[in-house]
Amino acid sequence: MSIVDDVVNVLPPRMRATAIKHKELIKFAIVGATTFVIDSGLFYLLKWTVLAEKPITAKIISGVVAVIASYVLNREWSFKNRGGRDKHHEAMLFFGVSGIGVVLANIPLWISIYVLDLREPHVSFLVENLADFFSAFIIGNLLQMAFRFWAMRRWVFPDEMDEIVAELEDLIEEEQEHLGHS
Repeated sequence: MSIVDDVVNVLPPRMRATAIKHKELIKFAIVGATTFVIDSGLFYLLKWTVLAEKPITAKIISGVVAVIASYVLNREWSFKNRGGRDKHHEAMLFFGVSGIGVVLANIPLWISIYVLDLREPHVSFLVENLADFFSAFIIGNLLQMAFRFWAMRRWVFPDEMDEIVAELEDLIEEEQEHLGHS
């Protein structure tokens, strides 16, 4: 039993039913929080040291490291009961979807830096870093998170039972049409 299961079991009955229904989303959010810490910590470490003049590069590197951690955690925990694809195919889809997510997450940071020019000396160190945090880690991560959750469930870790049921429904419909014309 996982920590999430332990927490869900002590919730009041109404909340428990909702939590059970949305267990994947809760686990996805926990993985997201974990990778957020990895992403933001590495971003600021790089931005304040070796990549001080290249914040976009720092964000891309931190994002890639966070995506790798996300794949392992989502594959082995959030969506462990889904899938069925070959691992290399699944990984390729995951990193493709995540690459789109990294681009989405960087658009607000790019706007903050290059359109709004929220950089020193035009603004203070504090304003620059608050703008970077808000644009990259709040707006950017919300964009990326919404897209990635939808795409992960749809393409990377699909629910095989839903696909089988849909195929059976199509077959039944075709058979009924065939019988109706006979």
